[in-house]
Amino acid sequence: MSESYSSIAFTQHVRDAQERYGSRAAVDRLGAQAPGPPGGAEPRDPLTDFEAEFIGLRDGFYLASTSDTGWPYVQFRGGPPGFVKVLDEHTFGWADFRGNRQYISAGNIAGDDRVSVFFMDYPRQLRLKVFGRAALVDVRQDPSAARALTVAGYRAKVERAVTVTVVAFDWNCQQHITPRYSAEELREVLAPMQEELARLRAQVGGGAAAAGEVLSP
Repeated sequence: MSESYSSIAFTQHVRDAQERYGSRAAVDRLGAQAPGPPGGAEPRDPLTDFEAEFIGLRDGFYLASTSDTGWPYVQFRGGPPGFVKVLDEHTFGWADFRGNRQYISAGNIAGDDRVSVFFMDYPRQLRLKVFGRAALVDVRQDPSAARALTVAGYRAKVERAVTVTVVAFDWNCQQHITPRYSAEELREVLAPMQEELARLRAQVGGGAAAAGEVLSP
């Protein structure tokens, strides 16, 4: 849990719920609510090298934004591994490719830039959740933003760039995260077994061939 996470997530209603369900003491041991920056400025907890590497290896994430009606909206954004780029210890971003053209997340961010992002690593049962402020960058007005975030060799039309300034983050418990594997990850897991199977087949085939030679007139 980053220094400022509890000050954002643990509102009074949340703390009342923790008290009611008996988890308040355990939660408080994770880290006391940190005071805000001087002058009432919003915190900006820095990502460590571990978070930066984790984000940079993902092939997708879940993005939550809030509409003008107050309803939350969650969208999955995917791409080739590495399409989310950590720009510095406070910022990550991605090139936003053309999708179903509903633009719900884009519209919500234009009205309220606060977002929550979940990065999942299903094989290792890891989950990183981030509070941040998102910004939309028109690539026609700022082509350099598109160049900085475009994935080389990935043929998809970039409509905009999105950057997120990290405010706070936390790592979730591994419990109940079911391991799931992409096709590429599954190939890596199965490769040793497939090699062993091929070796055994070769042994069996060679043995059968030798037996045939002995039995042949």
